[in-house]
Amino acid sequence: MRLNRYPYLLLGLMLLWQPALAQSLLLDRNHGDGAAWKLEECAACHVLHRIHQQPQARNIRAIVQDKEYASCMGCHGDNGTGRKRPCEICHNSSDLPATPHRDGRFRHEFPHLAGDAACIACHDDSDMDGDFQVRQDLTLFPDMQKLMRPYFSSTDFCLRCHNRDHQISGFEIEDRHWRNPLIAMEDNYNFIDIHGHRRGGNGTYTGLRSGYKYSSRVDCTDCHAMHGTENTGLIIDHSAKGVSRLEPALGLDNISVWTGNGEYAQLCVLCHQMERTGQDSQLDTGNGLSGVHQAWGDCRGCHAHGLAGQAGL
Repeated sequence: MRLNRYPYLLLGLMLLWQPALAQSLLLDRNHGDGAAWKLEECAACHVLHRIHQQPQARNIRAIVQDKEYASCMGCHGDNGTGRKRPCEICHNSSDLPATPHRDGRFRHEFPHLAGDAACIACHDDSDMDGDFQVRQDLTLFPDMQKLMRPYFSSTDFCLRCHNRDHQISGFEIEDRHWRNPLIAMEDNYNFIDIHGHRRGGNGTYTGLRSGYKYSSRVDCTDCHAMHGTENTGLIIDHSAKGVSRLEPALGLDNISVWTGNGEYAQLCVLCHQMERTGQDSQLDTGNGLSGVHQAWGDCRGCHAHGLAGQAGL
């Protein structure tokens, strides 16, 4: 045991009885009023077999006991040491396979970043307390006025990069046509898309499953999986990866989604269920659900991001 750890033993005993501190990013002002700030050895104050015994930490206690102190900075930040913050030490297919779901060939990645560095690009400020909050768990980027204002939804976070004229430095989207949704999405969402600020629909094919309504603004992540999917365009390949507002009582948390060849019916039918029967509304789209007016084929002829006409998205 190193001699320089003894002054922190009393502080360590105090920290063991502060559950709130164990759930937040360690900052100079809250880590023992600075006494333990920049201390690299967590073991100097925190006895391994005694940490994370609080009820709210029961889901990660076993992982922490297995990974030991190597996992501390993943959840609590670098404690001012400047050390790399690990993510995949816990967020992997073995330890936490569903937080988030990371299976699939396609994911939202940055060509110049890899592994943990890619995670930190979007989640540098996360407090890792198990409760996802957009204002806390997403890295804060400037808005179109270059102001560091908080997010009100996960879509607000997405649009700070996916826009035409104020993309984030270091994360620019290059070589895209002016109308490409990757850079046109801010304008589309605010002025055109039925799923965005335009709100509502024209009622041609009315009917939504419980949890959604035509006045809803649908988050990007309801249809797009950031961390892994088998569908191009980052379209979710499973209901567990999106459609956040569906009522659990519907039992639609285990539905597959395939959008090959532009056949988007399996995606749309997760939320849309026609109130009036007609055309193909009674036909199975291929994932066990029915309720859209066309059970196969490419929906994008009429329903595409930025399409103002028809009943379009």
